[in-house]
This record gives sequence, C-alpha cells and structure tokens, in this order.
Amino acid sequence: MTCDVTPWPAHGGQAAPLLARYGLPPDHPVTDFSANLNPLGPPVWVPARLAAAAEGLSRYPAPDYRAAREAIAREAGVAAEQVLLTNGGAEAIFLVAAAHAGGRAVIVQPTFTEYARACRAFGIAVDDLSLAPPDFSLDPERLGASLAPDTLLFLCRPNNPTGTLVPRETVQRLLTQAAMHDCRVVVDEAFIDFVTSPEESLAPLLARFDNLILLRSLTKLYALPGLRLGYLLASESLVRQLQVGQPPWSVNHLAAELVAPLLADSAFLARTRQWLADEQPRLQAGLAGAGLEVIPSRANFFLVRPAMEPESMTGQSLKPMTQEPGTGRRGGHSGALFERLLRFGILARHTHGFPGLDGGWLRLALRDRDANARLLAALDEGGVR
Repeated sequence: MTCDVTPWPAHGGQAAPLLARYGLPPDHPVTDFSANLNPLGPPVWVPARLAAAAEGLSRYPAPDYRAAREAIAREAGVAAEQVLLTNGGAEAIFLVAAAHAGGRAVIVQPTFTEYARACRAFGIAVDDLSLAPPDFSLDPERLGASLAPDTLLFLCRPNNPTGTLVPRETVQRLLTQAAMHDCRVVVDEAFIDFVTSPEESLAPLLARFDNLILLRSLTKLYALPGLRLGYLLASESLVRQLQVGQPPWSVNHLAAELVAPLLADSAFLARTRQWLADEQPRLQAGLAGAGLEVIPSRANFFLVRPAMEPESMTGQSLKPMTQEPGTGRRGGHSGALFERLLRFGILARHTHGFPGLDGGWLRLALRDRDANARLLAALDEGGVR
C-alpha cells in the first residue's frame, strides 16, 4: 500500500488530496461517492435562471431576503418571521453556537463534525453521547439524563454519516425533556428531503416547542454545494436573536434569487423520489451481497464496513468476522477497501475524524444506476466477495 502523510480531508468531494495520499496521479479518473449530492441535479433550468439574475449583481441584495423567506415559510408551514436565510447550513450551525458562546453542549455522535468545530470556536464545552453499531440507535432516556440547565443539544436527522433517522415521536419526547431543563435542541435536517415520508418532518413541532431549532440545506437535494444556500427555522424571538450575529448580506443575490423557483419545482422533487425508490433498495442489497455490513439508511448514502475477514484481499478466502464492533481489526480492512476502491476509480468517504468510527467504516453516496453498478463491479473485482 502506497500512502503518504497527506492529512485526511475533513469533508467529502475532495479527490485531489486522497489521490496524492495513495500516490495516484491527479488525473486518475474517479467516480465520486464521497459527496452526498443528488445525481439528478442541478435542475436543468438553473444556469439560465442564474444568467437572468446576473443583472442584479450590481445591487446589494434585499437585506431581509423577504421573497426567499416567504417561499421557505410557505413550504415549511411557518411564518416568514420564523425563517433565517443562511450562507449554507454551516453558517446556521455557527450562528447557533455564537448565540450560546461559553456554554455547554451535548452532541450525539458519530455525526457531522462541524457541530463540534463551531462549539470549539465559541468556547462551548462539549459532551459526546456516543451511539454504537449494529444500529446506532438513540436511547432517549439516556440522552435526557445527560441534559443539564442551559445545554445545547445537537442532533442530525437523518444522521450523517449513519443515515439513521430518529423517529419524530422520540424527538417530541426529547423536546419535552429539554424544555424542563431550559435546553435548546438543534436538529440538522440537511438530508430530510431524501426521506420519502412527509410525516417525518419536524416543522409542525415549531408551533409547540420554542426550544426547537431546525437547520435545513438547499444544496444537497439540488446539487448546488458551490452556491452555499441554507436556512434555519425557529421561533420568531429566537430567529431575531440569531440574526443579530449574522453579517449583513451573508447570502449572495444569485443564491437568494434561486430559493423560490427551486422550492416550486415539484417535478424535480418527484423525479428525485422516484430515483430514491428505485436505487436505494437496489444498492443496499448489492452492498450487502458484496460482503459488506450495511447500516439501513433513510438518506441518500450508506455507512458500510467489511462484514467478513479476508485472509488476503483477493476474494479467495473469506471467514466470518468475529471482532467486536469498534475494534481496530475490521477498521484496517476498511482502510484497505478504501484504497482498493480508489485504485478502481471509486472515491468513497473515509470516516477518520468521526468520533467512534475512526476510519473503521466507509460512507458511500447513492448515485445513478450506472454509477452504482460501477461501484458494485469494483467491489466484486476488488475481491470483497
């Protein structure tokens, strides 16, 4: 194995440093399974719409982004005053952390690393509540017991990188418990658009719980990560409080102009839901059939690791894995699998940096049928099964 000391990139979609890490040329062809983006997008009309909106670049955006916020409010079933438009989901995370500087937070792990990073930036003491395989399920009683007065709770739903979804009823119980301790619950729903059950939305709970903050992203569903477009839903008073820490015009004109037409494109959403219905079960079954342990996912990605222990990664001899979850032995096989896939032109998402996973798993995005077939072929040819 060829491997240099190039640091592991903190996010997906970063092929160059990983190719360098394994001594592969910069032009080594790869299919990117490391970034969880809709393979159908962006919608075909986006370039023309951006070109038409370009004439507004000579003016400042409307400071309150009223049209964009009203479009989001209609979609979510809340008042426009409960919406804060943000420069991607990352700005929303940092705004919440800034409003609780010097406090305490509980983060349900393993999860998106930017929650911890934002807490560090604002001097927030963090306690991790770690979930474990085989299902990474959340025990609401255990979580409730970890809450203390004025605690900020971060929960990702569906969770990145596990793809698991805490049931709405469980979140309601947590919100009730948190309210008793004067705690705020931040639920990051960046991938909620890939959950095909509309009743799973937490937006209706905003009418009952003033301690709920929902974070949303428009870049995952519409495959527009370079545009940086997200929003936050909360009570009117909390939105006003968070807005105080937001720089003026943090969302650019082009991004703000896309909000309403993106949300109005019901045909694109229907196509996405059909793609999910077709490819999600197909890829999950294929990954399991290829000798991988697969965490059942409610999102557009899968967390996997070798379910068998190969004596040599050639496919000639396989025996059941007997190590306990979380031990390093199978993690080593995940590292070997990562390199093998990369050499076959498949870029997976490593899990170095996710507390509790520590490189022992891989995350694979759900792509279109042809790309998914190439992934399964690479797993087969690479000797995983």
